[in-house]
Amino acid sequence: MSDNYIVSARKYRPQTFDTVVGQEHITTTLKNAIKNQHLAHAYLFCGPRGVGKTTCARILAKTINCESPTADMEACGICNTCISFKNNNSFNVFELDAASNNSVDDIRELTNQVRFAPQQGRYKVYIIDEVHMLSAQAFNAFLKTLEEPPPYAIFILATTEKHKILPTILSRCQIFDFKRITTHDIVAHLQSIAVKERMVAQEAALHIIAQKSEGCMRDALSMLDRIASFTNGILTYANTMEHLNMLDAEFYFRLSDGMLSQDVAGNLLLLDQALEKGFEGDVIINGLAEHFRNLLLCKDSRMARLLDVPNDFKPVYNEKANQAPPSFILSALNVINDCELNYKNATNKRLHIEMCLIRLCFLLQAVSGVQVTLGSMQAETGDVKKNFGSVATETPSAVKPNSGIAANNTGNEPTETKKPVVPPPQNTLAPAAETRPNPAASVPQPAAAPVPPPAARPAGSRGRLSMDLLSDLDSEVTKATANQNQEQKILTKEAAHNIFDQYKALLQATSKNVIHAQFSMMKLEVYPPDELRIISPSELTDTYAKEQRTALIDYFIAEAKMIVRITTGIQEDEATKAEQSKGVLSKSEMFEVMAQKNPQLARLKEGLSMNIEY
Repeated sequence: MSDNYIVSARKYRPQTFDTVVGQEHITTTLKNAIKNQHLAHAYLFCGPRGVGKTTCARILAKTINCESPTADMEACGICNTCISFKNNNSFNVFELDAASNNSVDDIRELTNQVRFAPQQGRYKVYIIDEVHMLSAQAFNAFLKTLEEPPPYAIFILATTEKHKILPTILSRCQIFDFKRITTHDIVAHLQSIAVKERMVAQEAALHIIAQKSEGCMRDALSMLDRIASFTNGILTYANTMEHLNMLDAEFYFRLSDGMLSQDVAGNLLLLDQALEKGFEGDVIINGLAEHFRNLLLCKDSRMARLLDVPNDFKPVYNEKANQAPPSFILSALNVINDCELNYKNATNKRLHIEMCLIRLCFLLQAVSGVQVTLGSMQAETGDVKKNFGSVATETPSAVKPNSGIAANNTGNEPTETKKPVVPPPQNTLAPAAETRPNPAASVPQPAAAPVPPPAARPAGSRGRLSMDLLSDLDSEVTKATANQNQEQKILTKEAAHNIFDQYKALLQATSKNVIHAQFSMMKLEVYPPDELRIISPSELTDTYAKEQRTALIDYFIAEAKMIVRITTGIQEDEATKAEQSKGVLSKSEMFEVMAQKNPQLARLKEGLSMNIEY
């Protein structure tokens, strides 16, 4: 039985145009040419290896000599010419391997045979494979015969490198460009063969084989035979990846999760495991680049068709893509691309890859830092009224550590949800207090203390800031806060911590593992009756706190049945605490602090010669 074994690439080689996979634009043209009797005297089939060039040439040779073709212009397979062709004893079809017969003498012998008419059938077909291997002298000897052959002679040239063929040969042929076979078509063909061979094959395993073949059906069939022998006809995703010596998607998912959580040690250990299994560093980097490309494609539904992964993995890719910001994915692709370009020149290749993974672990923090800086720059370029409005509404009791930093950063903080914090009341504070970026000012005020709109203010107060304006705003905020404190409930420390823990559990339950990990490092400070402060150990963690602040306020409103104020801050060192423990800043000192943080504010004051009364 073993002596009669035939590999799948030969056993399931297409015998008709309809069975050719992935080349419908070629087969349809050839069938129409046969039907309309518009056959050319010379064809050039060019394209990648294993896509059906020689197969289509043989099918064309068999069909044009068939004694009773079907209505669809396919060979009948039962006439004498079809049987002789099947038995490889046809006198009308000649195949020449130009790789080994590339001399002038070989071409002269071929041209001498062309002079004799076929004894059976209508055409003599000459199939010259790898025609680009012919020498220049052989091409020149072939030119005249190729241009004006006898009416019964048809030449079919096949090549994988069309650019190596002389232009004088190209101009004498009808050129057909074969394309790479798509992954979907290869998978479908492999599934049909697996059924015929009684194999048990997972779709994910066949998809990996199709990807590895890079559009070559012959390579895909060879891999199918090899893996079927390795697994005794049971092809799973795991044993296919093992046999092909490829890293599975789970490895790259674990690497990307470690990058988002800044787990440097975990990623280096994963790299060590891959290297111990014999994987080369460039293979790991190439796979990581492909992984981040797939994550980027999941960010836009219009690019979803470009995602070439098994169907079982697409939901996982979509979930992981939602956890990573687009800026992080793009920056990671740039880092990986630089690592790949410099890999060949690296002396210590392992250290080169380890440094790449370390940079990727801290990339999210770097990207977040750039976003915060840009946000603060935008806040600094605002108008002077907005900046002074935040100073006017800052009461001594609301001054907390890093209040200046929070005022600059929260103006452009990213939000995950689009829900408003709290619907604003009908009568609000002055517009200066509305636009302040401090989170404490986002609490709605009762209608007991309305402030006249800007149009109702005296005209003289619009030209410059005065002591009266600042004092009025300060008194209105103090009065409104006092009235609200009398009406609202008091949030205890125990209740606040319980609700905060419930919110963290909700994040974990909704598979927001990265955000949950960041929230686990935060501390909650409670200032009764209604103020909360989230203290983060780093700027990255503080960024996550700012992103979730709106949703957290809504959650407290729903659970505690009261409006709370939530601010964020970063844990300070002892020197900063000692400096801020000196006392509450006066309004003149507040302006100096703002001028230091925003030099444009001081320059604007000097340029306009503003006389600010304190």
